[in-house]
Amino acid sequence: MVFAKTAATIHPTEMTRRQLTVFVLILGALTAFSAMSIDMYLPAFPQMAHDLKVPLGTVQLSVSAFLFGSAAGQLFYGPLADRWGRRRPLLLGLSLYVASTIGCAMVHTGGGLLAWRVVMALGGGAGMVISRAVVRDLYDTAEAARMFSLLMLVMGLAPILAPVAGGQLLLYSGWRGIFVFLGVFGLASLLAAALALPESLPAERRIRRSASDMTKVYWHLLKNRHYLRYAVALGCVAGVNFSYISGAPFVFIELHGLSPQFFGVFFGVNACGLIGASQMNRRLLRRYTPAAIARSAFMVAGSAGIALIAATATGFGGFPLQMLFIFVCLCMTGLLYPNITALALAPFDKAAGSASALLGTIQYLLGASGGALVGAFHNGTALPMTGTMALCGTLGFVAVLGAGRSKGHQRA
Repeated sequence: MVFAKTAATIHPTEMTRRQLTVFVLILGALTAFSAMSIDMYLPAFPQMAHDLKVPLGTVQLSVSAFLFGSAAGQLFYGPLADRWGRRRPLLLGLSLYVASTIGCAMVHTGGGLLAWRVVMALGGGAGMVISRAVVRDLYDTAEAARMFSLLMLVMGLAPILAPVAGGQLLLYSGWRGIFVFLGVFGLASLLAAALALPESLPAERRIRRSASDMTKVYWHLLKNRHYLRYAVALGCVAGVNFSYISGAPFVFIELHGLSPQFFGVFFGVNACGLIGASQMNRRLLRRYTPAAIARSAFMVAGSAGIALIAATATGFGGFPLQMLFIFVCLCMTGLLYPNITALALAPFDKAAGSASALLGTIQYLLGASGGALVGAFHNGTALPMTGTMALCGTLGFVAVLGAGRSKGHQRA
C-alpha cells in the first residue's frame, strides 16, 4: 500500500516522490473517466447503429445522454464529498460505474443503450467531481492550475489511446468488448483509489448539511457572478470538445472515408495538441495569470472556429485545412480547462466539493447541449459540428471577459 493510512488526511509536502507520482496517476485516471467512456466507443458508432437497428443519430445521442447523466450525478456527489470526505463517495460511484458497463455490453435496443449510458455517467461523475475537489483541497489558485495541467498530461492519453484501442477491439471483439474493457478500467481505478488514494479533507473541515441547506449553497454559488461566468466559460470549452466528439465519427469516417482504425490516428493527433498546450500552460503560468491565459486562448479558439466555418462552407482547402483549424481549436482547450477550473474554484474552501459539483454540472450540461445540437442539425455535412464549435468558442470568450470584470470572490 502506497500510503500507510489512506483514511488519514495528507498534504503534498508530506508525500514522497513515489507517493506523489501515484497520487497524480490516480487523479489523472479519475479525471479521464469522461474521455475514456466517450472516446473509446466512437469508432463503433456505425456498427452499433447497424447492430441495434437504430439511426446513427440515436447512437450519437448516447454521448449527450452520458453528459446529461454526468451533470446530474455531479450534483449528488458534491454534498456527499463535503460531508463524508472524498474517498467514500468516490468508491461508491466507481462501483456503480463498473456495474453499468456490464449493462451497456449486454444492451439490445437503442433506448436501453441511452438508459445504461446515463447510469454509467452517474457512476463516473464521482471521479470527475472528487478529483477537482482534492486538488482544490491541497493547492492555491496558481498551483491548482499547474496541477490541473499536469493531470491533463495523464488524462490526455485517453483521447489518444482510447479511439485507437476502441478501433482494435472493434476488429476482434465487436463494440460490446469495448464496454467490457471500460469495466476493467473502472475496476482497476476502484482498486487503486481504495488502496492508494489519501483523504484530502480533514474531519474538522467537513460540513453536515440538510437537503435544504444544500439548495441554499447551490443558490449561493449561482448568485456569485464571478463563479457563474467562469462555469459558463468552462461549459463552452466542453461544448467545443463535445460537439467535435459527437460529429467527428460522421465527418471523418462517413464523410471523408477514413477507416475506424485510421480515425483513431486523426483523433489522437488532435489529442496530442491538447496535451502539448496543457503542458505549455505550466510554463506560461510562470509569467502570466490564469485569467490572462484564458482570455488569449479563447480569442484564438474563436478566431479558428470562424475560419473553420468558412473553410467548411466553401470547401476551400478541403479536409486538410479543416483539420488544421480543428487542431487549433482543440489545442486551445488544453490551455482553457486548467486555468478556468482553478479560477472558478479559487474563492471556495469548505464548500469545494459542492463548488466542484456545480461547476461540473454546468460544464456537462452545456457540453451535452453542444453535442445534441450536432445530432439535431445533422444534415450530411460538417457544418453542424464546425458551426457549434465556433459558437461555443465565441460565447466562452464573452463569459471570460465578463468574469474578469465581475466581483464576487466571497468565500464559501
